[in-house]
Amino acid sequence: MQTYAIRRILQTVPILLIISILLFFLVRSAPGGPLSAARRNPNVSIEQIENLKKQLGLDKPLPVQYVSWLGDMLKGDMGTSIKFRRPVADMIAERIPNTLFLVGISFLVTLLLAIPIGIISARKPYSTFDYVMTTITFIGQSIPVYWLGLALILIFYVLLKNPVTGDPFFPSGGMNTLGKEDDILDTLWHMVLPVIALSSSWIAWYSRFLRSSMLDVLHEDYIRTARAKGAREQVVYYKHALRNAILPLVTLIALDLPSLFAGALFVETIFSWPGMGRLFWDAARGRDYPILLGVVMITAVLIIFFNILADLAYGWLNPQVKYD
Repeated sequence: MQTYAIRRILQTVPILLIISILLFFLVRSAPGGPLSAARRNPNVSIEQIENLKKQLGLDKPLPVQYVSWLGDMLKGDMGTSIKFRRPVADMIAERIPNTLFLVGISFLVTLLLAIPIGIISARKPYSTFDYVMTTITFIGQSIPVYWLGLALILIFYVLLKNPVTGDPFFPSGGMNTLGKEDDILDTLWHMVLPVIALSSSWIAWYSRFLRSSMLDVLHEDYIRTARAKGAREQVVYYKHALRNAILPLVTLIALDLPSLFAGALFVETIFSWPGMGRLFWDAARGRDYPILLGVVMITAVLIIFFNILADLAYGWLNPQVKYD
């Protein structure tokens, strides 16, 4: 397994190089640019705009800009934000804890609900519980997260009020109430609606995926053999069936794990959560190239890393998987 891991890591080097080239030229070829606002300002002369381009290095050919950017990235320097005039690495370091907190809690809630729902639905297929969960999960898969976020704000902030105080049930956005920045309970209260909006689609996908995988596994010969040997149903389901049925789900989870760092774009924007998703949105609106490239490259590295981790997890979950 160690040899396999080293080989996979070495294979990621050319992949990341190709990804960096594509991302760099795609971002730079987008309409507009960081100086578009200055060009629309009648008080800014053409000479001033040209000076800004030289200061930012935007006057050089794109291949030259790419080589310069790649060299800085390899040294750990993500550049300086064009809009905020701050190091990109510092801005990302400030936002990552907020994103980890929000998306991490949402991911934990997802696993705590999706896995039991998937297992119970597989154990009792076509039961009342299965029909109810199927209906709810289909609804969860169909509703876009941005629409659900806006609906939650409309219901629990605008329409429904606390009958005693007259205040909304939940805050509409932000991470803390003004003056309660160090109150963890206040932060958790602000997280209720974002967590619901973010985890609903994950719960729907994971539970249905696990149910389908479990139903396929339960018809295998080794399950019948385990039952014929007198194994208890708990052992059959959780030791034999679940361990094999969860393998496809590992890949799905591995693809979603990078969002723990990259953030949830729609949810963080709708609920004004100061995380990586909101940072990316602000950078995209202002064509802030260094931030855009920094966030996207980190996401690409994490996707590749977690895919390798998922492959290695296969060997741990299923001893039949060999890495020769």
